[in-house]
Amino acid sequence: MHPFRFAVQQGSAQSGEAWAALARRAESLGYDVLVMPDHLGDQLSPFAALATAAAATTRLRVGAFVFANDYRHPLILAREAATLDLLSGGRFEMGLGAGWMTGDYRQLGMTYDPAPRRIDRLEEAIPLIKRLLAGETVTHRGEHYQLDQASVGVEPVQKPRPPLAIGGGGPRMLKLAAREAEIVGLVPGFDAHGRVRVREATETATAEKIALIREAAGERFERLEINMWLGDAGLVGSGNSLLSSVTAAVRWAPTAFYGSPYVLYGTLRSTREQLLRRRDRLGISYYTVPSRAMESMAPLVEALSGK
Repeated sequence: MHPFRFAVQQGSAQSGEAWAALARRAESLGYDVLVMPDHLGDQLSPFAALATAAAATTRLRVGAFVFANDYRHPLILAREAATLDLLSGGRFEMGLGAGWMTGDYRQLGMTYDPAPRRIDRLEEAIPLIKRLLAGETVTHRGEHYQLDQASVGVEPVQKPRPPLAIGGGGPRMLKLAAREAEIVGLVPGFDAHGRVRVREATETATAEKIALIREAAGERFERLEINMWLGDAGLVGSGNSLLSSVTAAVRWAPTAFYGSPYVLYGTLRSTREQLLRRRDRLGISYYTVPSRAMESMAPLVEALSGK
């Protein structure tokens, strides 16, 4: 059974000092990781921002939830990851996904292929990235990528490489994560407009996903760390509520009706007991909290982190 870990997700800041202050505050509150999304538009560029956050802290780990494979060649991504792991003193976590936000593809002038095609590319890229981060020189002739005696030229601190997190909600992505990752990130399904598919965001659907992961992982399941990305969170009496933001309320209120595990709201005692029961039943021990709930959720982090 894995001890609890908690991450804060944030993608933007008004200044360098504000960004560094957020990272320091997350660390001081006991959070384990600062993660960023990987999208175009109104957010910081991940690698530069994560390097800045690592430089401003001493313990906080950093990573993306998740880098979009389609935007980044495996060799370039592995080289950036190795560099950040070295410069952070081994505090980098590599998050990968297939890419899903249609607006990013539009801006890049890339075709938004059907999910099976995007996952095909990710499935080919993952072994290449893992081998490159492990220090191998790689020659590869595949359907989507070609490498000729490629190496990153930088030695990561973590051995054999930084841990790999794969986030997804569909069966194929979850099976891929179960086979290849150290961390499996659970997310609900979203439609083309970014709205949550309510039926996929229930406790029952989550239990079914865990069963699928367990079957695909086989004997390595017990070594997997299961992460749950929270769409909204707050503790009663801690200055934050489910309705703390109109956007969050509109997006997540329907799932709360079904007792969605992607929404965590209640007293310190009730949320603590809920997470302990869920870990015992499903093995979920790692939670990603939106930055707007960082302060509110700090008592829960203090109560459970590392336990």
